[in-house]
Amino acid sequence: MSASADLLKELRIDRNRPPERSGPGRGLLVGIAVLVLAVLGVAAWALFGRTGGPRVETATVTAIGGGNGAGASVLDASGYVVARRMATVSAKITGKVREVMIEEGQRVEEGQIMATLDPIDANAQRELSAAQLGAAQSETARVQAQLTEAEANAKRLATLAGQQLVSKSQYDQAVATRDALRAQLLTAQRNIKVSGDSLRIADIGVDNTIVRAPFSGVVTAKAAQPGEIVSPLSAGGGFTRTGIGTIVDMDSLEIEVDVGEAFIGRVQPKMPVEAVLNAYPDWKIPAEVIAIIPTADRGKATVKVRVAIKNRDPRIVPDMGVRVSFLEAAKPAQAAARKPSAMVPAAAIVQRDGKDSVFVVADGKAAQTAVTLGRKLGDDQEVTQGLSGGETVVLAPPDSLADGGAVRVENDAPGSSDN
Repeated sequence: MSASADLLKELRIDRNRPPERSGPGRGLLVGIAVLVLAVLGVAAWALFGRTGGPRVETATVTAIGGGNGAGASVLDASGYVVARRMATVSAKITGKVREVMIEEGQRVEEGQIMATLDPIDANAQRELSAAQLGAAQSETARVQAQLTEAEANAKRLATLAGQQLVSKSQYDQAVATRDALRAQLLTAQRNIKVSGDSLRIADIGVDNTIVRAPFSGVVTAKAAQPGEIVSPLSAGGGFTRTGIGTIVDMDSLEIEVDVGEAFIGRVQPKMPVEAVLNAYPDWKIPAEVIAIIPTADRGKATVKVRVAIKNRDPRIVPDMGVRVSFLEAAKPAQAAARKPSAMVPAAAIVQRDGKDSVFVVADGKAAQTAVTLGRKLGDDQEVTQGLSGGETVVLAPPDSLADGGAVRVENDAPGSSDN
């Protein structure tokens, strides 16, 4: 009985007893544990992002293939939109700009005034030439009057000399005077012609102070302002402009493509082409091969091909990047059976479960999609089944990425989203 009472006494709480102090190492251990948990949390957030999935880069699938009644693509290449008719318009003379009448994006017609130069010097030269012409005309009139008198005098002396009323020497002197005045009249008449030509040249000089458009087109650059000096020879260094503006004939736009020497045999003149601008990936433009330039670039091992654009559109502007597909002529049965294809970067294709697959990103999740591969197009791969174009796919999918797994898109590829 006493043992049980002693045991109960030991379990009784003594409220007057001072609290025990914890050892100095206990708080330090708790702090270290909290810090480790915080570091692990930050690392996990950085690794998997807000969605809990890995960070990935994406690319947009491009639709390719035949069109416009043509067959499948036999070759794909990249090029640029170029203008066959483009000019930087400058004045024919060096002068100070008085007025500029163009702006970027403005359409001008052939012969339209683009700018004017200060005409003071040209006008002064024209006035001088006009005065010289007037002086030559006055001199001609004076000589003509003297010649008329000399001819009459010579005729009169000839009659008198025949009657032996004057000496032969007087008659000879009158004839010499007449012939000299005839020569002076011819010189004066030629001076009139020279002065007239000089005046016409001065008129051209005045006209050269007016800069006109050489052909109809759109102004793509305005290069000079009033008060600046312009010169076709760029005299004066950086303080002298060489042009007023640049005009492009938008009706002369075409595509230039560099095709590798190894594949140029697939391209033929008049071959149908399908062009897709980098700025408008969903817009397929019908085109046609104009010519294959008969020379090769030794450094790049390429041959230049000119491609005509069949549909003119204001959205097509010079120096745009474009991807073209050279198409074979489609047979009627093939045209009906042909299916659309797509092009994806080769890095997006992985082997999963023994099949070629890609991961299509939608709403922050990656869906594994089996694909059927076609031709190898440089760094890209043709997909004949599984994709149609416009989808967003993961580049270099990590091994840990599973079907339906959440991902965080790092890049801003078209069609991708950062969830």
